[in-house]
Amino acid sequence: MEEILKTIVTNLVDNKEAVEIKTTEKEKSISFDVKVAKEDMGKVIGRQGRLARSIRAVMKAFANKEHKRATVEFIEN
Repeated sequence: MEEILKTIVTNLVDNKEAVEIKTTEKEKSISFDVKVAKEDMGKVIGRQGRLARSIRAVMKAFANKEHKRATVEFIEN
């Protein structure tokens, strides 16, 4: 799942080297902390948070297949 998220995020940003994803997996949940460069934060979040909401929905769908809950947090580097 982490590779899918990394593919989505790296295709959105200009500074691809600054993308870092930290995954924390528990019994019934999985959490992703996505770090991007400060200037790319707007590209990842999108207008009124629509893009971020869409990314979260995709990750929740993948996690749901494994019977887990997914959370995605975006942090600037």
